Amino acid sequence: MSKFNQVPFGDVAFAENPSQRVPCVLLLDTSYSMDGNKIKALNEGLVTFANELQADSMAAKSAEVAIVKFGPVEVIQDFVTAENFFPMTLSANNNTPMGAAVCRGIELTRERKDQYKAAGITYYRPWIFLITDGAPTDSISQAKFEIEQGESNKEFHFWAVGVDGADMTKLQDLSSTRRPVELKGLLFREMFCWLSASIGQISRSQREEDVHLVNPETEAGGGWTVISS
Repeated sequence: MSKFNQVPFGDVAFAENPSQRVPCVLLLDTSYSMDGNKIKALNEGLVTFANELQADSMAAKSAEVAIVKFGPVEVIQDFVTAENFFPMTLSANNNTPMGAAVCRGIELTRERKDQYKAAGITYYRPWIFLITDGAPTDSISQAKFEIEQGESNKEFHFWAVGVDGADMTKLQDLSSTRRPVELKGLLFREMFCWLSASIGQISRSQREEDVHLVNPETEAGGGWTVISS
């Protein structure tokens, strides 16, 4: 049994909660440059994310969250439904192996989808949400290829968010299928409120294609980002 909270992947857990799932993998930069106010604000944002999801009765049972931190690359939270999601406090150290983190997140997503299929659980397209304030210290070529293939095949949605100091050119290169966005200041709470609301919208929809996400640049969307030029 791993050290973090998790529910069993077996048929018992799915039998107890057969709701259609909305999986979300958070790829979180915990390198040296995130130390101080950034990591503090990120931790506070994660608590907000958990609280907002749990306050939504549909999302609490449908949304599933997993967390991969980097570096080093480590799965610190395997998939759990939102009602069982209680984020641990992150600390900042080491370098920024972003490419490896993306590949691990995609692998984790595919594994979970296989488990859904084996158990007969329906699901919406997973979200993979990357947050970083730096530049990769490893190769991103494989990660870039897998993102492009995954988005093209409608395997998942990939989002990249750059915190102050992030190399937006590198993020654009990594995520050419969807333009990366920049976080305004340290508005992590607003970002996670938008993310939880978006997941909640999806969990209540009949078809994912019918969901129109609120623009995060606007006041209604929390105004937490600007689009990178």
